Amino acid sequence: MSVIFTASFAQKTIYVRPTEIDDVLINPGMGFMTFQRFNGDALNEGIRWTEGLPIEYQEFDGKLENEDHPMTSIAYFRVYWKFMEPEMFQYNWAMIDKALKTAHDRKQTLLLRIAPYGTGPDKDVPDWYRTLVGDKEEWLPNGKGWRVDAEDERYAEYFGKMISELGHRYDGHPDLEAVDLSIVGFWGEGRGSSLLTEKSRSALVNAYTDNFKETPLIMLMTDEKTNKYILSQANAGWRVDCIGDLGFWADEQDGWTHMYRYYPQGIINFGMKDTWKTAPVSLEICGTMKSWKQEQGYTAKDVDYIIDETLKWHISSFNAKSSSVPPEWQPQIDRWLKKMGYRFVLRSFSYPEFVQANEKLTFKSWWENKGVAPCYKKLVLAIRLKNKRDTKIILTDADIRTWLPGDNIYDSSIFIPMDMPSGEYVLQIGIVERQSHAPKINLAIEGKDDEGWYSIGNIRVKN
Repeated sequence: MSVIFTASFAQKTIYVRPTEIDDVLINPGMGFMTFQRFNGDALNEGIRWTEGLPIEYQEFDGKLENEDHPMTSIAYFRVYWKFMEPEMFQYNWAMIDKALKTAHDRKQTLLLRIAPYGTGPDKDVPDWYRTLVGDKEEWLPNGKGWRVDAEDERYAEYFGKMISELGHRYDGHPDLEAVDLSIVGFWGEGRGSSLLTEKSRSALVNAYTDNFKETPLIMLMTDEKTNKYILSQANAGWRVDCIGDLGFWADEQDGWTHMYRYYPQGIINFGMKDTWKTAPVSLEICGTMKSWKQEQGYTAKDVDYIIDETLKWHISSFNAKSSSVPPEWQPQIDRWLKKMGYRFVLRSFSYPEFVQANEKLTFKSWWENKGVAPCYKKLVLAIRLKNKRDTKIILTDADIRTWLPGDNIYDSSIFIPMDMPSGEYVLQIGIVERQSHAPKINLAIEGKDDEGWYSIGNIRVKN
């Protein structure tokens, strides 16, 4: 860190240039996530994974590290409707409550999808709903895509009621990262959503958009009608679930792939090109990294291509399905993690050498976001003045959600309290949670103390 003093109005201005660091940073709402697991749990073995079943808990040994997998700030779970509502209007809140608490204890937030159904008899809609609508399980003209008729008004009524109640109970919960907007199709992946009538589509979508106003919603990229309707109702992010498909099924589908055809076109055609500026992009791997290597034969060059596409699409978080990262690809993954989401570097900070109590401390700051997305959380830039006797935290009005990739200038002032004792203080900065004033974001600069504050320099308070 370099410090320059310049004369200004009979006192010096202190100009600080913090030293940038190159570490991989773990920050809220970004980076890799665990899937059907929490930090510290054992990973999936082999190339397979599980999803949709009731949440299971591994014995926790107190260590949060994920072997052969990046540390995470998000735990992503998908659960089928039948486990959320085993009896009509009897909701399994205890399952969600425990998951939220466990995520909090493992230094994560919970990303959640309640999917309507999966494949196989044990992953059907709830038994009570199956009894209500009958045994027929094939409802799309182009093959199995809906297990029950999504145009039956009872589907939107009952599935929508469950989603509405979920929103009533959990919207705005501090440990709920986001909710996947899932309406139809196996695993809740949206197959056949383009075939919905306007009435059915709006009823299913509105169950989410009417009831989640604080917790972010993330929609699957499915079709133009559904995606544009969702965006007309809410500030939603988007996700896809086959990142890395460079040719998994190309021989069977006349060369069709997700990465070369569907995703680049859909992002534009479905109206999602610029949504990243205000809502998160959360992507999911096709297969696992082990299957990329063992079954697809991907090279490091292929991995670099996949990574660069996701960065172009402004990825914030990534679900690798809790499968290990091949060690030879770790340099690529580290490069990815240093760009994914936001990465704040404080380039300069200037302030006066002293300030009078009951007057303003005026400062200038230049920040660079070296990531590919903003931070979407309502966190607050704060200044802390600290010495051996006294500590004062003062919140600024900076809206860090507007700090898009590139340079950001924030020049402002804060009032020094009337009763602030005279003396020498260390001036520190932090991006904090509004209520607790606890620092939440790791910056890409030197100077962090044990509490997460970054020391900028000294300042004298006069009375």
